[in-house]
Amino acid sequence: MFTAETWPIAANMLSFGATAPDGGHIKDAPATVWASQLRQVKALGIDQIDPTDAWVPLASLSDARVEEFRSVLDGEGISIPSISMTRNSVVDREHGERNLADAHRLIDLAPSFGALVVNTGFMQAITEKQAAAVWFWLEDGHVDDPALRDLAIERVRELGDHARAQGIQLSLEMYEDTYIGTPDDAVAFITDVDHDAVGLNPDLGNLVRLHRPMEHPTAMYEKVLPYANFWHIKNYTRDVDTATGAYSSDPMPLKYGYINYRQVILRALELGFSGPFCCEHYGSDSLGVIAENREYIRQVLASAEL
Repeated sequence: MFTAETWPIAANMLSFGATAPDGGHIKDAPATVWASQLRQVKALGIDQIDPTDAWVPLASLSDARVEEFRSVLDGEGISIPSISMTRNSVVDREHGERNLADAHRLIDLAPSFGALVVNTGFMQAITEKQAAAVWFWLEDGHVDDPALRDLAIERVRELGDHARAQGIQLSLEMYEDTYIGTPDDAVAFITDVDHDAVGLNPDLGNLVRLHRPMEHPTAMYEKVLPYANFWHIKNYTRDVDTATGAYSSDPMPLKYGYINYRQVILRALELGFSGPFCCEHYGSDSLGVIAENREYIRQVLASAEL
């Protein structure tokens, strides 16, 4: 069991994006570019990252480039407690089999980096309308096909078997309009998967930012926290004008948003949560907010030890 000081709390690298300074993909950039970005993280006191495939897709790197990446991490004093796949659903009609193969490769790579979890989900590429919006979640995106749910369960079990054999966990990220897009749907899906190496990533920040009705976060977390094994954690404001039905939401640091994370994290610990955290934030100085959020989580964890 981790202590407040040793608990793995990583920074998501989404804020750097996938475009290198020369305009190419970051995966093809010189290792010095990776190192420069990691130094920005380390300068904020952060020594753990999640190398999401929206940044450097490890599954797409050659073995030689994986070793370059490992050398850069070692050189900058940064470790990886989790690896996340983003918008690469294993039941994508066009790329599902490729995404499944990438997930298997990440599961193979994870133990060599010391990662405890590979995170995936069923969200897919954002639409043109989403890309043009101020916040992409204000436009409707992909909706999972119920006809593919059985295939999704089958492929998640396959990945769970592989994860178990590698001594790690697979986590499924909650995201709107997917098979795990609400707490009830997520619990039903994870129950149907019924695998000891598969759990939920209760990223309810993905839900509270939506301009649609939903349960209070406390009630939602109570349903999903018993199944949580990893956590993308972020916060938002949320408001609704009951007279007009108008919603508003904006990204906020963990301490100041709509979700009371002190209450929720302590409840998660009561229920046995022991997985890594991965801090995310959209807009403004994302990395600076992530650094503050990391310290906030440590303080909450420390309060649980009193």
